[in-house]
Amino acid sequence: MPRRKKKSAEIIDLPSLPVRDTVLFPHVVTPLFIDRDRSLRAIEEAMGRERTLVVLAQRDPEVQRPNADELYDVGTEAVVGRVLKMPDGSTSALVQGQRRVRVVGTFQDEPYLRLNVMPLEELAYDQPSVEALMRAVLSLYEKVVKLSRTIPDDHYVAGINIDEPGWLADFAVSDLELSVPQRQDILETLDPVERLQKASVFLAKELDVLELQSKIHSQVQQEVDKNQREYFLREQLKAIQKELGETDAQGREVAKLREKIEAARLPDEVQEKADDELDRLAAMPAMSPEVGMVRSYLEWLAALPWAKATEDRLDINHAAKVLERNHYGLSRIKERILEYIAVRKLAAERMRSQVLCFVGPPGVGKTSLGRSIAQALGRKFVRVSLGGIRDEAEIRGHRRTYIGALPGRIIQTMRTAATINPVFMLDEIDKLGVDFRGDPSAALLEVLDPEQNMAFSDHYLDVQYDLSRVMFVTTANILDPVPPALRDRMEVIELPGYIEDEKYEIARRFLIPKQIKEHGLGKSLLRFTEGCMRQIIREYTHEAGVRNLERQIATACRKVARKVAAGDTTRTVVTARNLADVLGPPRFVHNLAEEKDEVGVATGVSWTPAGGDVMTVEVSLLEGKGQLVLTGQLGDVMKESAQAALSFARARAKDLGIRDKFYETTDVHIHVPAGAIPKDGPSAGITMATALVSALTHRPAGREVAMTGEITLRGRVLPVGGVREKVVAAHRAGIKTFVLPRPNLKDLEEVPEDAKRELRFIPVDRMDQVLPVALQPAASELRAV
Repeated sequence: MPRRKKKSAEIIDLPSLPVRDTVLFPHVVTPLFIDRDRSLRAIEEAMGRERTLVVLAQRDPEVQRPNADELYDVGTEAVVGRVLKMPDGSTSALVQGQRRVRVVGTFQDEPYLRLNVMPLEELAYDQPSVEALMRAVLSLYEKVVKLSRTIPDDHYVAGINIDEPGWLADFAVSDLELSVPQRQDILETLDPVERLQKASVFLAKELDVLELQSKIHSQVQQEVDKNQREYFLREQLKAIQKELGETDAQGREVAKLREKIEAARLPDEVQEKADDELDRLAAMPAMSPEVGMVRSYLEWLAALPWAKATEDRLDINHAAKVLERNHYGLSRIKERILEYIAVRKLAAERMRSQVLCFVGPPGVGKTSLGRSIAQALGRKFVRVSLGGIRDEAEIRGHRRTYIGALPGRIIQTMRTAATINPVFMLDEIDKLGVDFRGDPSAALLEVLDPEQNMAFSDHYLDVQYDLSRVMFVTTANILDPVPPALRDRMEVIELPGYIEDEKYEIARRFLIPKQIKEHGLGKSLLRFTEGCMRQIIREYTHEAGVRNLERQIATACRKVARKVAAGDTTRTVVTARNLADVLGPPRFVHNLAEEKDEVGVATGVSWTPAGGDVMTVEVSLLEGKGQLVLTGQLGDVMKESAQAALSFARARAKDLGIRDKFYETTDVHIHVPAGAIPKDGPSAGITMATALVSALTHRPAGREVAMTGEITLRGRVLPVGGVREKVVAAHRAGIKTFVLPRPNLKDLEEVPEDAKRELRFIPVDRMDQVLPVALQPAASELRAV
């Protein structure tokens, strides 16, 4: 333990100099800036008499007139050296600390603060035991001096010549950037060994900070030196190229972009924007990260078609030949396209492009019809699939502030088209999605609206682009998911599913030649008979379009190709007899007319996406309490039709020859076979009523009579849809008489001629006209129930 010296009991009064943000240590010379009147008076008193004063740190540096209580108790007695007047009006005094003192009282407060202080003596220490600690502190201090930019190098020389540990600690700490409380703690530590230990801790922390600063500074300096070197080299290269009459790479690139933009014939406002961006690019350093962004933007502006257009071929006869050559049937759609071309020819300047929307089941030729329109008009054809798009930016693009930003799909496809007036197909418009990134269908409103699309705004381009000369064609499988606002901007054209005759002609004209060519076969190696093709259509495919039909033809072609590749070049003829050997057993069975007339069984027809089909309705009467049982996976509308048929029979029981109050003792069970297939719609109403009346009157229903129509409670027959497909299905099933609502007679225009020729059509308005045709007279031995 250190041995304490006897404290001096001497108490002296000295002028007090309060200082802010610093602590004066003994043996240390420090300049102090004086700007308060009381402090100046204390300096003058010290210069005139004692030449010493006590320097004390303020607890709160904001206090302008501190008293003894607002100063630390321990300070430093100091000698005042020279005093200088500064240009700004303040005073600078050079003071040197002498010894530590403690304030014991206040001698006077005016005109300056004079305090009673008592000198503090340091504790004794053992010299040999602190030698190692002093060396460690000097070693740390040496490293700090070397790394610090504020500590002069000669301070380390001064530190070497200090042989007292307390003095060394004060000297080392005085050069460090410490807070006032930390400095005051060192000042109040009277044990020199403990003070030296605290100083070593502060020096170690300062050394860590300085080493990190030095490392960062070195890295920054290396980067700066590298950039400066590159800058000077580039400037020298520019000067050399200038002397040789050459331009730099960036200058050549700017010149090429300027030529491309001039050749693009941009509108005035777009040209002005492009010129500004070109000037920016020319002024940018080659290594600037914005160079690539600006270059990409200018390339997009130059690559887009702003004025280049293909000349329309407005020849009606040529267009008709193209459509007829590429598509079988679809007469109404072809007529609408020819009308568009005719109006375009007569009013090219005043006509705004219409937006056609082809709606129909998959595989009916919606996309290929768009290609045929482009071919007929002599325009470029481009296509964008909208299926699964959920981000509004896919349509309008991203703003250039984003990294990797690109224009939307509309602008990208226009660049691919390279003309301002292509046929632009937006495929699967009903498959657009919506999520938190926006509604793409809302962005399409501006694209498809003739009133707005002459000034379409893409976020990436940030200039208006004219889409008014584009012919937009959209496709959809169903129209319900398309928003009403978007649907209102399009002319909807429905493409119904193909009937059997149309599928056969499509296969004969298009699919078979195409698949034979794709499989490397010739007409001499493979042939399909008509019976074979019709059997494939009926029993191996069940669709509205022709994609599965094409797959079945491809399957047959592959089997023949394998045989030919093995060396057998004999001709293969696929007929109805050997079809199962080629394609396997049939997958579907089409219903045919009943084999005989039966009671309680009536024949109806139904519409399906794959065409039409014959549907049998069976009615069975059971003992019971008048319940109506419906089976066959019927929908709500079809169930209501059955209830309406039963109510009609009950209301007209007397006129129809049905026993009174039969419903009190008889349960009615109506069943529609093929129970695994959902069925719905009102068109089976008169069929169920006929089957019900047949069962209640024991009058057999004619097996060669098919019917369709909605029934009301009064017995009226209302029109239905899908007449074309239903008539073709009835004709295929061997039906001879077809009963239909009178308003549906106009739909027979679309029915094939052979079906109209071989079927007898009975237009009806009421059930009273249906029953005499559909039901046979009752046998004499049978009576009504």
